[in-house]
Amino acid sequence: MKAQQRLSESTQLPPRDHKQFIPNLCQINAVLLMLILTQLFALVISLSLSGKLLLDWGKLGLISIYSQSIVMSCAAIICISMKWLKPKPARIMAFYCMSIILLITAAYSSICGLWLNESIIGDASTFMLRSILISTILGALLLRYFYLQYQWQEQKQAELNSRLEALQARIRPHFLFNSMNSIASLIALDPQRAEDAVLDLSSLFRATLNNDTMLISMKEEIALCRRYLNIESLRLGDRLTLEWEVLPEVEACLIPPLSLQPLFENAIYHGIQPLKEGGTVRIESYLKNHTVYVLISNPFDPKRSHHEGNRIALDNIKHRFTALFGGEAVLKTSQLDATFTVTLRFPVKRQV
Repeated sequence: MKAQQRLSESTQLPPRDHKQFIPNLCQINAVLLMLILTQLFALVISLSLSGKLLLDWGKLGLISIYSQSIVMSCAAIICISMKWLKPKPARIMAFYCMSIILLITAAYSSICGLWLNESIIGDASTFMLRSILISTILGALLLRYFYLQYQWQEQKQAELNSRLEALQARIRPHFLFNSMNSIASLIALDPQRAEDAVLDLSSLFRATLNNDTMLISMKEEIALCRRYLNIESLRLGDRLTLEWEVLPEVEACLIPPLSLQPLFENAIYHGIQPLKEGGTVRIESYLKNHTVYVLISNPFDPKRSHHEGNRIALDNIKHRFTALFGGEAVLKTSQLDATFTVTLRFPVKRQV
């Protein structure tokens, strides 16, 4: 029963994040950008209406107040409505936003028609129609820009996901046959250990096939590595010794799934397995200057190890980290005497 529960928990997938068509207009950067663009628009309108080289500051002030009031009111209402709009289709969101823009414009136009005389705005009905027309054109252009920007971001994310999935699919599960042989030999001698090994192996391959999550916690990745090392311990026995030094503050940091497991796999395949006496694989991790450092070291005999396979796996991991973290992620190797060390460095990201 316990084994079935563990297997059921390992099959659960995290929920997908919903991406919205309208950007977050509540952020301070968005508010400042809207203020600046609206003021530039008011300046252009004032210059076009003055017909002179000199700027009519009074007219500029009125147009600025009128334009800023419409823009900020629309942004505030749309921002407040985003919780309701978030699950809606793009066409519903666009229709709602355009309706808000036109209603707010009509409301402020009516207020200006009541409070300002005709020498400033001219005929009130004409002023309202002109304002609504301008708001319709600008609103449609802005919503179209948001939609194209959203599609571009979606395309970039899809390309990144495809690239990461391709890189993750190349992770070499060459230990499968050795693991199955170890499990088969345990079935008659120790059925409980054989059952645990099957669950560990299924978790590893389920993680290999799961492409829904781009980042997981270091704690989850370490747990996955322990499952893999449990399987290898069945095969190598006393030849494999492990040393762990993972600080609690590091366990909360996010990392691409199956990033450390191939490094342990390399350490065993290229370092421990060729040596009759075996050796120790050590992992050390710490935080420094908002950066995560992970070091994995193992004994290394150049005459018995396979350099090419090692380099392919390291390049694969390096490309995955570069795709997610950019130039801030670094993977390098070093060899001192008979010890080979992989150092992985990437910026701190934690679950919100």
